Amino acid sequence: MKIAVIGTGYVGLVSGACFSEFGFDVVCVDQDASKIAMLNAGKIPIYEPELDTLVKNNADRGRLSFTTDLDKAVAGAAAVFIAVGTPSRRGDGHADLTYVYAAAETIAKQITDYTVIVTKSTVPVGTGRKVAEIIRKTNPAAKFDMASNPEFLREGSAIGDFMRPDRVVIGCETDEARAVMRQLYRPLFLIETPILFTSLETAELIKYTANAFLALKISFINQISDLCDEVGANVADVSRGIGLDGRIGSKFLHPGPGYGGSCFPKDTLALVKTARDAKSPLSLVEATVSYNDARKLQMTDRIEAAVDGDLLGKTVAVLGLTFKPNTDDMRDAPSLVIVPELVKRGAKVRAHDPVGIEEARKHMPNIGYCEDAYQTMEGADVVVILTEWNSYRALDLNRMKDLLKSPTIVDLRNIYRPDEMAQFGYRYVSLGRPKVH
Repeated sequence: MKIAVIGTGYVGLVSGACFSEFGFDVVCVDQDASKIAMLNAGKIPIYEPELDTLVKNNADRGRLSFTTDLDKAVAGAAAVFIAVGTPSRRGDGHADLTYVYAAAETIAKQITDYTVIVTKSTVPVGTGRKVAEIIRKTNPAAKFDMASNPEFLREGSAIGDFMRPDRVVIGCETDEARAVMRQLYRPLFLIETPILFTSLETAELIKYTANAFLALKISFINQISDLCDEVGANVADVSRGIGLDGRIGSKFLHPGPGYGGSCFPKDTLALVKTARDAKSPLSLVEATVSYNDARKLQMTDRIEAAVDGDLLGKTVAVLGLTFKPNTDDMRDAPSLVIVPELVKRGAKVRAHDPVGIEEARKHMPNIGYCEDAYQTMEGADVVVILTEWNSYRALDLNRMKDLLKSPTIVDLRNIYRPDEMAQFGYRYVSLGRPKVH
């Protein structure tokens, strides 16, 4: 079976590579000629563990190819996946569906045989119906069915998430479409992965609901960590205590500087907009969005307090810039708010990230970047841990103390233990955990 994937961004490239690993003939198409040239040369435009090996192996076997020729990609494909970007639209926060609708119109012109058109991009409720309208209007003779197949890929572990998912959600409404989608996911049926078939609208809403709930969960534990600071409780124990309850679960109960990335910020905004348009507002999600925005500035206040309430002329060593470890993604990363605010308040910032420096320079060109974590600390007044990369979990604390002007650490990911830091003589600030003197 041949599959066409339109869009070679994060979702499209990972999905195309994984489907080819399942044994299907996959053609990925993108209008960005430079990106296609890079992929055909064996270079991966994003950082995702194991993706380069997966792409190379399947390209070498002839199962995975890349082109700018949409005609070639769609011709003879049993399924065409739309995996283009749906960024937040300026002005109202709704998902910008320009690329989705453009792809639909282009696909319609190429359909010759029965094809299942699948929205893989995260799209608001009703988008699948609209795409179908566009295809019928453009090509009334087209034989096709629509399907919604939202992705649940975590950056940094996307390959495993695709190959061994918690579930697969498929929204479609004909036996023919269900048969095609079952064939595509047959390898996962064989390992008894839950496959949920729903209507188009339900599948579209499942994706937004999942991300909104996780964003709410993150914000909830962040607020609880602030309460812990005030009453002397330990948020790590609180998280464990509630996470052991099977109804709650332990994931996404780790306090931090606020959520970021390519999904949660834009998807919560889009869901808020959809709910308002439907006259069924989601006050909890709206509050989550507002709180998360404020959270990042609140973290800057904590850093300032750690240097006696004055950042003017202070040198801040920042460790970690990407929104999470194991990715070079800077989209809506907390660092994009916190670092410029530190500079605005008069601080000199030096930063390090294992893979995100190149991307970070595009957004924050006026700070110092270091190729080594220790280099950021030379003569610094405070170290701030923004991203929990594994390489930061075992830093040489004695060496750090010798490099720093003042042994002060603001750990916004709680990767060190307060008692250990006290033993080494650090002034240590973390989230929601009692100070040890």
